[in-house]
Parts: sequence; structure tokens; C-alpha cells
Amino acid sequence: MDKTTIPLLQRLRQGGLIAFLLAYSAWATAAAEPLDAIIAVVNDDVVMASEINRMFERVKAELQQQRGDPPPDAALRRQVLERLIVMKIQLQLAAQTGLKVDDDTLNRAVSNIASENGMPLARFREAVERDGYDFAQFREDIRNEIIISRLRQREVSNLVHVSDREIDNHLATQVQQDTIEMEYRLAHILVATPQAASEEDAEKARKKAEKLLRRVRAGEDFLRMAAENSGDPQAPDSGDLGWRKAGEVPTVFSDAVTSLREGEVSDVIGSPSGYHIIKLLGVRSAGEELTVKQTRARHILIKPSELMSSDDVRERLDKLKKRIEAGDDFDDLARSHSEDKATAAKGGDLGWVSPGDLAPKFDEVMGPLSPDGISDPFETEFGWHIVQVLKRRDHDNTREALRGKARDAIRQRKIEETGQAWLRRLRDEAYVEYRFRE
Repeated sequence: MDKTTIPLLQRLRQGGLIAFLLAYSAWATAAAEPLDAIIAVVNDDVVMASEINRMFERVKAELQQQRGDPPPDAALRRQVLERLIVMKIQLQLAAQTGLKVDDDTLNRAVSNIASENGMPLARFREAVERDGYDFAQFREDIRNEIIISRLRQREVSNLVHVSDREIDNHLATQVQQDTIEMEYRLAHILVATPQAASEEDAEKARKKAEKLLRRVRAGEDFLRMAAENSGDPQAPDSGDLGWRKAGEVPTVFSDAVTSLREGEVSDVIGSPSGYHIIKLLGVRSAGEELTVKQTRARHILIKPSELMSSDDVRERLDKLKKRIEAGDDFDDLARSHSEDKATAAKGGDLGWVSPGDLAPKFDEVMGPLSPDGISDPFETEFGWHIVQVLKRRDHDNTREALRGKARDAIRQRKIEETGQAWLRRLRDEAYVEYRFRE
């Protein structure tokens, strides 16, 4: 990804303060130039020459420090102009739909940036201003970054879904490409045919296999049927073939196995030895097992609004926590107060969660809590929460971790593709008039 596309907030959180200050020193110098003009009209807003100059000097300084060879000035200015146009279009959409970032949220974001760069807020501000950058403008840039991030979350990320079938296909492709090695636990029914079987014998065996398959798919127990009907030597063990690596699965049904989801049954598969039916009992990575500490938890979510600031929300959650500690039922309060539509009706129950399943702040907050412990109010991108830890357990997370990685990879790809299409649509639908000559 080109550096010009990486948001300011992200770069600062990557520890890029020195590059930031060097760049913004150049920005401030350019900003002191008195001449200004409208370069482009974007719907009911404009892009000024001074805005382009500030961003151009910043981006150029960053590119010079990063690789020492920025694009030609004319090309870079054009890129900067297009970025400003798209930024303004997104901010306009956010304003039209009531998306705002209050001062409390902004203050916390700026404080976090200072902390991540190893400075108290006062010294961070001094460092920014010492290099000639207006701190109020810096805050507004951060506010805009947060607004755009939340807009994209709402308009793109929250609408991207990854199906189990997509995950299955992704993992199957990785197995075929030897990216990962999988193990499969299989059960097998064989309707055997004798060597040099006649067409009549083969057809009789095939029909029997089809009949068994219909019974299995109607709900009869596969392992019991394997024990009673299979001609496979494993039949006394209910046809359970145990765990086998992909390369150890018999070739005759290896393709069928990699296309099955856990619990599914194959179609009838013919071979020289007869007709086979395969059930996939389990899938796991062939590597070491991954055991994680899972937490059973429940939470209450309240979101800031125009009528309720972040401080008001935090105070309200504090009162709910005290009521719970005094004996009120968490389940009842979650049902009546939580704004998480997915869990409120379940008393705030999040189920069993592994590290990384929820917003990162949850792991940080739940870690020190003992069972039945309740957190102080804390903020995530979704709003403010209190969370109660109910139980903990060790869980073999190998399969879930593998599927989780696949889900994340697919989701990120879909977010990028959907996000690019969304931005192109916004850009195409906007009124943009250039007021400069090439």
C-alpha cells in the first residue's frame, strides 16, 4: 500500500512521531504562504491550494525519509488532490448521517497517541507545536480520521460477512497448495463387490449403497450402520478410520473428503473394491494442538449519543455496576439497559470467547477479573461496556484458530475489495469541478 493512503492516526500509532514532526515542519512552512485559491469544488465544499500544499509537503517529506525517491511533484500533487477530494466526500456523508466524534473521545485518542509515542500529553503537545504545527489543527485532523474510520466501519466492514462455506473452500485450497497440513477423522461404510464382479453384482451393491446413504441422510446413526452393514475391515470399530493426514487418506475418496464439512456425508463413491460412503467426523491441523483459556462472560453496552455524552454513559454504567454488586440481577439489567441487540435478549451473554474474539479492550479488561468479577466501565469502538466474567476453561482451539485465521484473511480481502468499490461509487456520484489548468 502506498504511504499516501495510510491515515495519519495509524502512522502515529505505529510510532512514527519523528517522521511526523519532520514532515509537519515542512507543512507549517508551506502553510505560512499567503496565497490561496480554490483548486476544486466538491459538492458543497472546496479544496484550497493551502490544503494541498500542507498535505503535499507532509507526504513528500515522509516519502523522502521512507525511500528517498518520491514521485515527481506534479504527480504527487495530483494524488494529494484526489485524496483530499475523497476525504471531503466521506466527511460530508458522515455529517449528513449524523456521525460525529465528541471531544471526550477525541481527547482520549490524542492521549493514547501521546502514550504510544512515549510522552505525556503536555510534552507531546510541546513537541508538535515546537515544530510549527498548530495543535488545534492536529486535533481536528485526528477527529476527521476517527470519523472516516467509523464511517467505513459502518458502511463497509459491518456489512461484510464470511460464510462457513467460504472458510471451507479457503482451507481446502490451502491444503491443495500444501500451505497447511490437515488431519481428518473419517468413518467409512463399504458395500464390497467380489473381484471380477458381474454387472449384476455391481449394480446390486450400488443400489444397496444408495439405500444406506438415504438412511444416513434421513438421520440414522452412521457408526451403527457401518458396524452392521460395512464390508470394510474397520466395521467392528463402527467404520471409524481414526485421524489421518491428507496424504494418508485413500486416493479413491480423497477429493470427496477435502470438499466435505465436518459432520457431512459423501455421495456414493465407486472403486474396484466396491461402493463407499464417507462421513467426516472431525478436522484439525496436523501441527501441535493449541490450547487457549476461554472465558464465559456477559456484558452491558451503552452508546454515547447527542443526548448522552461519554461521561454520562460512564456514570450510568457505574450506577448499574453498583446495583449488581448490591444484589440486582445482571441478566435483568442487561435485558433492560444494554444496547447490544445481539446479546441483550440473552441477558448480555457473550458465550465462551477465546482471546481475540472480541474487541481488544475486552481481553485487557477481563484478564485480571476473577469469576463473578465485574469490570469498571470501559470504551471500545462500539460504545461503553461493563463486563462480568462467569467462568474460565482450557479449550483445544486448534480447529477454531485455523478457521479464525481463514475467516480473518477472507474478511480482510472482502473489506478491501468492498471498500474500494464503495469509494469509487462515492467518487463517481459526487459533483467535482476542477479549477486549475493542467
